[in-house]
This record gives sequence, C-alpha cells and structure tokens, in this order.
Amino acid sequence: MRLLVVGAGSTGGYFGGRLVQAGRDVTFLVRPGRAARLRETGLQILSPHGDVTVVPTLVTAGGITGPFDAVLLTVKAFSLDAALDDLAPAVGPETMILPVLNGMQHMDRLTARFGEAAVAGCVCKVATILDDQGRIVQLTKLHDLAYGELNGASSPRARQLDTFMQNAGFDARLSPAIGREMWEKWVLLATMGGITCLMRGNVGEIAAAAGGVDFVHGFLNEVVAVITAVGQKPGEAFLADARALLTAKGSTQTSSMYRDLQKGSPIEADQILGDLLNRARRAGVPTPLLAIAHTQLAIYQNRLSAR
Repeated sequence: MRLLVVGAGSTGGYFGGRLVQAGRDVTFLVRPGRAARLRETGLQILSPHGDVTVVPTLVTAGGITGPFDAVLLTVKAFSLDAALDDLAPAVGPETMILPVLNGMQHMDRLTARFGEAAVAGCVCKVATILDDQGRIVQLTKLHDLAYGELNGASSPRARQLDTFMQNAGFDARLSPAIGREMWEKWVLLATMGGITCLMRGNVGEIAAAAGGVDFVHGFLNEVVAVITAVGQKPGEAFLADARALLTAKGSTQTSSMYRDLQKGSPIEADQILGDLLNRARRAGVPTPLLAIAHTQLAIYQNRLSAR
C-alpha cells in the first residue's frame, strides 16, 4: 500500500513519521520551505515513546505523477483549498481519502470535489506541536488513529489500510462507527477550544475558578445539543469521559486553538465554532455561550487580518 500524507506538520509528521519508522511506503506532500528543512534535518519526532529521526520521501505541488492507495489529509482548514488542488493527481478510482481536519465542513468539500466513494472517515487523538526548529514534539503519550468507511462497511480497502496501520508505533484501529466518532471529536474540540480560549486558561484553571465547572457543563451541553440535532448523538460513555476530562482538577490540558492563539497564529475558529454556530441557528438550537466564544475569537481574527 502507498500512502500520501498531505502536510508534515505536527499531526501529519507524527503519524507519517511513525509509519516511515515502521518501514511503510509513505510520501509527504509539503510546501517548498518545509521540504528544504526536512531534507536538511530529516523528520524529527521528540516523544515520550522515544525520539526518532527518519528520512522522508517528499514531493511538492506538481510533483505527484499518479494515484496513491490512500491519502491522509492533515492540513489546517484555512489551507484546504490549495491542498485539494495539490493532491488531486493522487486520487484515483480506488483511493481512500482520510481527513483529520477539525469540524465537519471539509467533508462536504471533499465529497463535492472527489465524490462520496473516495471519502472515508478518520479521527486522530494526539497532542503535538512544531518547535522553533521544526521538530515534532509530542506533549502526551496519547496517539490514537481511527479510520473506516463512513457507511461502516468492512471493505477490502479498509482492511488493507488497517493492516498497513497496525504495529507502526501508535494505536490504530478500524472503526465501524467512524462517522459517530467524528461528530464526537467535534464535541470535544468545540468545547475544549471554546472554554480555554474564552477563559484564557487551561482545564485545571477553569475548574478551579468560581463557577468554572458549571460554565464547562453549560458549554458542553450547548455543543451536544447542536451535534445531536444536526449530526449523530454522542454516546453516553463518550460524554461521561468528556465531562471528566473537561473538568479535571489540576489538569494543564488546553486546546490546539488556544495554543495557536497564545502564539499569535491563525486559528480555526470559523471551522470549529463558527460552522457549529451556523448549524445551530439553522436548526433552531439556542447557543448563547457558543456565540459569545465565537464573537470573542472573531475579534482576534480581525486583528490578525488587519496587521
């Protein structure tokens, strides 16, 4: 099996790098600047599971000459349009596109561009960042990648993908309910992003503040109400785990959106919160806390645009 990883940032670089370490056939589609750095230093991962440096196979826009069996799409949402044009030559009749972007808006765009048959489901759970030297730093031991056909079928290509992903240095699983898992991830992303960005603190700091736990529960309840109305209802076990995670005393956990905000980088507020808010309004679901969080982040985004 041949896999194209679109992007070699903190997420694509981590999972793709582990696959390269395991001897799998992986090619990274990257921008020229990232390609130059990776050719000089290799793809470096600093991890609680062990540090590794691999020599990646790289292509840049225009360098793809034929279809791949699977495409792992790991770019930020605001880079999606350019990425779709760049990866298009890699998509053949049997190619399986595995997007790990935040939210669900990208699924409509992928389906419109490549057709329903090409688009599968994928969810990753990993906390990674790129440091100033371009190295991938894994912040916790969690590194889970789930994937599957959106209709839940155990297709030959899904089984082939599962074989490819197993024993590659991270937790991999073929899921018969990947669609529900994608909606559940949005619940967690929107709530974690909303509460940490709005409150400018980590989970433990919010939980320790007066009214903090009630605020978290209120925000989560709004997000769950929207997802239940417009998508797939989250499972009870997931919700119990989410409530515990989001209110854990002493937790230093934050969202990637909050970390980007602290660095003064572009954020995915429109994809994680704005799209959810628009769906809530169309469905008639009241979301006052979600609306406040999105407005607050819109101010930040407008300031970035004005620079």
